[in-house]
Amino acid sequence: MKVKWKIVMLASALLLAACQQKDQQPATVVATQQPVHQENNAHNHNHSHSEETEIYEGYFDDSQVADRPLSDWQGEWQSVYPHFESGALDEVFEHKAQESLEKTFEQYKAYYGIGYQTDVDNITMGDNTISFHVEGKTETAEYTYEKFEILTYEAGNRGVRFLFSKTGGSDDMPKFIQFSDHGISPQKSDHYHLYWGEDQEELLEEMDRWPTYYPASLDGHDIAHEMMAH
Repeated sequence: MKVKWKIVMLASALLLAACQQKDQQPATVVATQQPVHQENNAHNHNHSHSEETEIYEGYFDDSQVADRPLSDWQGEWQSVYPHFESGALDEVFEHKAQESLEKTFEQYKAYYGIGYQTDVDNITMGDNTISFHVEGKTETAEYTYEKFEILTYEAGNRGVRFLFSKTGGSDDMPKFIQFSDHGISPQKSDHYHLYWGEDQEELLEEMDRWPTYYPASLDGHDIAHEMMAH
């Protein structure tokens, strides 16, 4: 009986020590920022996903992030907002509502309507220049790359902003421009979210409005199907 009692006491001591060690583990700190153009769902970090998919969804190592030239976004681009207003993107919001129980069609449409809103309908990107086309008027300025910033979101995923500053050109063009296109290293972009203004730090905190641009050659139907493919 004494031997059995000692075994029970030893097992209890080991269990208590394990619980104490577990309780001493540091808590995980999660940033309060989150990207409003992505749903705040828990991510099943399945390593069967391709690396490209993982990066697109916001899961990557710091060492994978690299500086990017403005030429990554070179070309003629159009805002998706006019297509939103015309109803051409309604099928995207219907698709999202069917795929998720988080929001209704109406809620998705209101949500993206705020994010997409802009009066800059078209943009031309050169090697070191950016032109905004607004209501038939064009303004152009030269920009130089500054750095990238990695943002951590509430859902646990992350995003990268690539920051540029104006070095010359039109006074009517913004002082700072930031790109976010789910890419984290040099590559040609197929669409992007753009942030612009007079203060880099304030732009980094912008989570409600993210004007979105696709190639000017696409129509509303093409853009809708590109969106649903992601």
